[in-house]
Amino acid sequence: MFYAIKVEITDPAVKIFSFARQKTMYGGKCVAAGDIIYVFASENQGGHGLTAKGVVTSAHALPRAQGIERQTPRVSILVKRTRRAKRRLGRSELKPFGHWDDGRPETELNFKFYRQATNKIVGITDEAAAFLEGYFE
Repeated sequence: MFYAIKVEITDPAVKIFSFARQKTMYGGKCVAAGDIIYVFASENQGGHGLTAKGVVTSAHALPRAQGIERQTPRVSILVKRTRRAKRRLGRSELKPFGHWDDGRPETELNFKFYRQATNKIVGITDEAAAFLEGYFE
């Protein structure tokens, strides 16, 4: 499976990203070492969208806090950057794709990342991953 993360990126040039206590949605809690992940720098924290592609080198789920009924699962991961994006892909490029049932990879990414503004790790389809590959040529 492929994953994507939207998160604050302070230095996009680093070779190893460390993302602690990240929220997960849409299957993101299943991320594991060896998985491919696409890194989006959150526009809410000054980023510009798709930044890098990498391989998860470490992943571990955090235990849920006791006494809280509804909790979003959280995961800490390390990602080895393998490539940097060559073209821009962010909120403004994905915003036109808002017909949630059209089956397009752009719509999937818009829905999973921008319908709710929170940073998160999400599982993505093979089609969305193939679409993202075009930004690394």
